[in-house]
Amino acid sequence: MSQLSDSDDTTPLLGEDSSSDESRDEGYRSRWRSIRVMYFTMFLSSVGFTIVITSLWPYLQKVDDSASATFLGWVVAAYSLGQMTASPIFGTWSNYRPHKEPLVCSIIMNLLANIYYAYAYLPRTNNKFHVLISRVLVGFGAGNVAVVRSYVAGATSLKERTGAMANMSACQALGFILGPALQACLSFIGEHGVTVKVIDLQLNMYTAPALLATVFCFINIVLVVFVLRPHHVDEDGRVQAINYTSEDGEDVVEEGERTIDHVAVLTSNALFFIVMFIFAVFETIITPLSMDMYAWTRTEAVLYNGIIICCIGLESILVFIVVKVASARYGDRPVMLAGLTIILCGFFILLPWGNHYPKIQWADLQNRSLVGELTKASNHSVEPTGCPYEQTWCQYTPSIHLAQFISSNILIGVGYPACNVMSYTLYSKILGPIPQGVYMGWLTASGSGARTVAPVFVSQVYTILGPRWAFSLICGMVVGAIILLSCCYHRLVTFSVRHRRTV
Repeated sequence: MSQLSDSDDTTPLLGEDSSSDESRDEGYRSRWRSIRVMYFTMFLSSVGFTIVITSLWPYLQKVDDSASATFLGWVVAAYSLGQMTASPIFGTWSNYRPHKEPLVCSIIMNLLANIYYAYAYLPRTNNKFHVLISRVLVGFGAGNVAVVRSYVAGATSLKERTGAMANMSACQALGFILGPALQACLSFIGEHGVTVKVIDLQLNMYTAPALLATVFCFINIVLVVFVLRPHHVDEDGRVQAINYTSEDGEDVVEEGERTIDHVAVLTSNALFFIVMFIFAVFETIITPLSMDMYAWTRTEAVLYNGIIICCIGLESILVFIVVKVASARYGDRPVMLAGLTIILCGFFILLPWGNHYPKIQWADLQNRSLVGELTKASNHSVEPTGCPYEQTWCQYTPSIHLAQFISSNILIGVGYPACNVMSYTLYSKILGPIPQGVYMGWLTASGSGARTVAPVFVSQVYTILGPRWAFSLICGMVVGAIILLSCCYHRLVTFSVRHRRTV
C-alpha cells in the first residue's frame, strides 16, 4: 500500500483517507475493502435510477399509448416512493443485525424488479401500471442507501468522514454518468431490437439497460457476501466492538441520543429534502422539456439528454474533488450555502424569455386533417414533434433557448453535488458516534419523499402552467432553503464540538 498523506486535501478521490500513524494491518485493509464495496453499492443504486431515466417517457409511450406526461411524473416518483418506504426499514434492520443481511435482501429485490421492468410490455393491458410497479420495487431495493451511509459513517473516523462521503458521492455521480451513457450507447439497438423467443423477451433500447442493471446487481451480491466485513471505529479512528443491542434489549445508543441536537437533525433533513426535491424536478423535466422546446424525437431525446446528463455527471466528479478541498479550508456550511446559491442561478437562467416560441404539434394535426383517411394511415408512422397543443401555455410562453438550457445544466451540475455531499456529511457529523442506521434511514426517506413529490409536482405544474411557473416556484424554494440554512447556521456543528460547548 502506498504512503498516504495526513491531509484529506491530498488524498486521492477514491483513496484510503487515513492518518499516517495508522497501522497497515489486515483489519485496516479489510475495513477499506468493505467501504469500497459500499461505494459500489451506492454506484449501483444511482445506476438503477438513471439507466432508464432518459428512456422512461418514450418507453411508456411505446408500451401504453394512454400514458400521459402526468403519469410519467408518477412513474418517476414511484422509485423514490419505494425508497422512502424501505429506507427506515433497512436502516433500523442494520442497527439490530449485521449490515450484510439488509444489503443482500435489497439487492436481490432490485435484481428481480429490473427483470420485471424489462417484461412490462408483455401483459395485454395496463402496461403502464406494470412499469409503475416495477419502478416502485426497484426503489424499494434502493432503500439500502441508508445502510450504506450508516456503514460508512460508522467505519470512518471524523477526520476520514468528509473524504469518505465525497468518495461515495463520486461513485454515486459515476453511476449518474454511466447510467444515461449506457442508455445512450444501447440506443443503437433501436426501438424494435431483436426478439428472444425462447424467453419471450424483446431486447431493445428500452429493455437492455434494465437487464444490464441485473448483471450489476449480481456482481454486487457476490461482493457483499464474500468481501464485506463488519467494522466500526470511533471519531478518532480507534476500533470499537459492534453491539447491535444491549443485553436488556434496549438500544445501546440511548446515552448518545440525549445529547443530539434534534433541531439540527430536523434542519438537516429539511435541507436534504429541498436539495433532492430540486434535483428531482430537474431530472424529471429534462426529457419532456427538451422534446417540447426543441422538437426532438423520442430517439433524439434519449440520445441527447443521455449525453447531457453524462457531461453533468463528469462535472459532478470534478465538483466532489473541489468540495473535498473547499470543505477542509472553509468548512461544510459555507460550501453548502455556495451550492444553493449556484442552484438558484441555474433555475433563474432557465426562465423563458424573448419572442421565439416553440413549435406546436397542432400544425401536424391540421396538415393531416386536410387529407383523406389513406393519407392519415400512411403518415401514422411519422412521430409528431414539438409542444403538444393540449398544453395551452405553448401558445404564449417563449421558448427556452438552447444556450439557456445548457447553461442551466452546467450550474445545476455544480450546485447540486456540492449540496448533496455536504448535506449528509454534516448530518453524520451532527449525529456523532452513535449507530446511525435509523437516522440515516430517515434522511434517505426524506430525500426519497422529495423525489416522490417532486416529479408529480413538476409534471402537474409544467403541464398546466408551463415552465415559467414551474421554475419560478423552484427559485422560491431555493431561496427558502438559503434562509433556513442561514437561520440555523450556528447549530449545524459536529457532535464533538457541540458537546464541548455544553459541558
